[in-house]
Amino acid sequence: MKKRIIWTLLATFCAAQTSAQEAQPASRLAPTADHAQTAYLSSQILSRYHYKTVPLDDAMSEKIFERYLKSLDPERLFFTQADIDSFADARTRLDDAILRGNLSMPFAMFQRYEQRVTERLTYARELLGQSFDFTVKEGYPYARDKAPWSADDAQVRELWRKRVKNDWLRLRLAGKDDKAIRETLAKRYDNYLARATRNKSDDVFQVFMNAYAMSIEPHTNYLGRSAADDFDISMRLSLVGIGAVLQERDDYITIRELVPGGPAARSNRLAVGDRIVGVGQGDNGTVTDVVGARVDEVVKLIRGAKDSKVVLDVLPADAGQDGKHKQVALVRDKIKLEEQAARKSVIKLGEGPGARKVGVINLPTFYEDFDGRRKGDKDYRSASRDVARLVDELRKEKVDGLLIDLRNNGGGSLREAVELTGLFIDKGPVVQQRRPDGKIGVESDEHAGVAWDGPLAVLINRGSASASEIFAAALQDYGRAPIIGEASFGKGTVQTLINLDDIARNDKPKFGDLKMTVAQFFRVNGGTTQLRGVTPDIRFPSLADDESYGEASYDNALPWIQIKAADFRPASDLGIRLPDLQRRHQARVARDKDFQQLLEDVTEFKRLRETKLLSLNETDRRKDKDKQEARLKAREKGNGKDKLTALQDDGLQSGERSLAADLAAEKARKDTKDVLLTEAARIVGDASELVANRTQLAMRERASNGQPKATLVR
Repeated sequence: MKKRIIWTLLATFCAAQTSAQEAQPASRLAPTADHAQTAYLSSQILSRYHYKTVPLDDAMSEKIFERYLKSLDPERLFFTQADIDSFADARTRLDDAILRGNLSMPFAMFQRYEQRVTERLTYARELLGQSFDFTVKEGYPYARDKAPWSADDAQVRELWRKRVKNDWLRLRLAGKDDKAIRETLAKRYDNYLARATRNKSDDVFQVFMNAYAMSIEPHTNYLGRSAADDFDISMRLSLVGIGAVLQERDDYITIRELVPGGPAARSNRLAVGDRIVGVGQGDNGTVTDVVGARVDEVVKLIRGAKDSKVVLDVLPADAGQDGKHKQVALVRDKIKLEEQAARKSVIKLGEGPGARKVGVINLPTFYEDFDGRRKGDKDYRSASRDVARLVDELRKEKVDGLLIDLRNNGGGSLREAVELTGLFIDKGPVVQQRRPDGKIGVESDEHAGVAWDGPLAVLINRGSASASEIFAAALQDYGRAPIIGEASFGKGTVQTLINLDDIARNDKPKFGDLKMTVAQFFRVNGGTTQLRGVTPDIRFPSLADDESYGEASYDNALPWIQIKAADFRPASDLGIRLPDLQRRHQARVARDKDFQQLLEDVTEFKRLRETKLLSLNETDRRKDKDKQEARLKAREKGNGKDKLTALQDDGLQSGERSLAADLAAEKARKDTKDVLLTEAARIVGDASELVANRTQLAMRERASNGQPKATLVR
């Protein structure tokens, strides 16, 4: 019924549409009739069926205008205030452009953007012919996403002078001479200019329509044909690559997510927030500078044939702008289910009678063999089935407690989140889901009994999202397990993919897809994981940047709200044990050298992150760089990691690592402590001890009352 209504509206629009598109003069960048029809069709769906119903009016037009500008010039390096003023008519008329099928305004804005890019990069190229004075005390304001627009051309040229000077100084600090610097930057600016001026009309339309979709909320997107194909590839994980989700931020291509089981995650050398500054092919291929490149172009460089090698030049997430780069060589491969599967380990704590064993189950994603389940295969693989098997194995190994490690688990199957929760609670609701019409459904565990009733905890971080948050929130609400770590991502919404060609009844694909939010998750206590995520009961220090990663980093994320709690009964009163667990944790980490070093790292990372003005004085910059490197070198030597660092630096950067070096580096990586995992296991050990003490006390009380000890259970 909905499709029929939308199709009728589109047919009426097409019949009434004027020939304005065809009447425009020929141009390399110009809207087409298909663009007009796609924009109108998308507006009808988004304004009628999105979870957050927002009319396409003048108020929405202003939001689209601002987001479109942000998409074109996020660091405000190209446009001047005069340019913005000249676009004033478009501010409240972009809604009309979409509804009436005349997209000339957003295309004109894009053409002005291309003009300004050409002017700025040409000027930057000219600056390479002069020398810079690095004794002058001046700074470059590199974080400009909230800065005012440059007042005029003179001001923007001064900004670019400082930008080029900063680029030069950064390479100078890395040890390059003037000739090499000039060649590197000339090639970088030429590539930037070439990329910015070879856009097609479909590219312009994609950017504009995505600005509209994301003005509603951040997980709604328009996917043109090529973008839709890329999305299909990422969902199937079928194209060979490194298994990383990338995003553009501050001129860098930044790792937003590591796909479990992929080459990047398996390497243990890349992390969320790392910045890719160059990409090379094979052992001896030239590393291509990708600073300022578009994410889709970098993705194409990284993708390739199975078993081929790609080399990434990386600026680590916790390094400053002048931090030491590392080169990471990866072999492209497909993501295998086995490498995403749950796995177990045992951490032994203490010695003698008080020693305890904690079973750790690491779950990278909430996977499920949908096809196997549908066909009735009794041995189909799923996260909950594998975890149940691992719990049984750990019980036989006589562990005293369990720790479920969900760090960087970005979610997956909702059904698996419910099934996994059911392993640790005895029947009951797990998550509530509200649709656009306000109706609320409840997903429940219907199976009586539990797989594990002993001490349990869940470890999360900023990368734990969606299904991970549903599981952690449910166990927290039931009082079944303390949540340890940092606040989770905060994604509490559900998306669906709508094929616009299907709705328009097109014979051939030409309109693309809409990824649209259609529901919201709520905890059984009535709160939501949206925006705030799951707040840990015991917090760990965090290197995550809340301003750039997590739901709270979006300026228009859906708000946190409360609905009626579901009908559930807590399994235990976790609040009684938390003060003791917190007290023991604080006392322990206060004297733990590894944990205190982590706190130092967090403090330094926050200092670097909050630095918005880079000195262009070489003495000052070199002093800060030397200070950072000395601190890291002392840390590595003190932790016995200097051997690993030397192997990585000497071997990887030359591209000639021996098998012996590979094995030694791998051993060193395995020997490196996971400080947070160790402390989380100790907290589970504390919980186990508290339970044992309470059990012993109960046994003594029962014995003193003449009751048989055999009747006592934990």
